[in-house]
Amino acid sequence: MTVTIYHNTACGTSRNTLAMIREAGIEPSIVDYVKSPPTRAELVRMIAKAGLTPRAAMRNKGDLYAELGLADAALSDDALIDTMTAHPILIERPFVVTDKGVRLCRPADLVREILP
Repeated sequence: MTVTIYHNTACGTSRNTLAMIREAGIEPSIVDYVKSPPTRAELVRMIAKAGLTPRAAMRNKGDLYAELGLADAALSDDALIDTMTAHPILIERPFVVTDKGVRLCRPADLVREILP
């Protein structure tokens, strides 16, 4: 089984999710999504396969969210995707992609739904 985690080493939930994947006996492909972000198309696909909206996939903590006025409910899904593509730190983490599906693993336990 192929497993990819879009990971941020500074995030405790992301580290816990990675540990759960490894506990399942899988060494995943690890993507530091801040340094190597998904393309816009990949991001749209992950969000859709996870059953989320762009807003639900956006990190709303931190100064950048407030500085960019992203709490504005009038912002379109396309505008939110464009902003996450331009500023990947705004992508909520960690996304995990497996043959069984995609999950935004918050909480980390959600990863178990898509592992063998």
